[in-house]
Amino acid sequence: MTDFTLEDLGNGQFALAGEMTFDTAERILAASEKPFEEHTRIEIDLSGVTTGDSAGLALLLEWVTWANHTVREIQFKDIPERLLAIAKTTEVDGLLTRGERWAGFIESPGAA
Repeated sequence: MTDFTLEDLGNGQFALAGEMTFDTAERILAASEKPFEEHTRIEIDLSGVTTGDSAGLALLLEWVTWANHTVREIQFKDIPERLLAIAKTTEVDGLLTRGERWAGFIESPGAA
């Protein structure tokens, strides 16, 4: 079985690490439901994702759809190149930013 971690960093910031694949996407979605519900602004750092496939992209799009339907704002940081390539090839890359409704979002620790 493949693994992942979804870490709550506080203030609506989360870090996802591990695999975003057919084996993990459903479990990642289930693990995100309760913690995401507590926030109106969510930022997900994907820099720790080691591999991803079309199911990982579908997960990102599901989060965007959820954010839009529940009047929340969501932003992805450091989307893996493989997921971006799949998004561009399937012409859905523009949908990845549909959950962003504000400028500046949440400043990262140490940001000037």
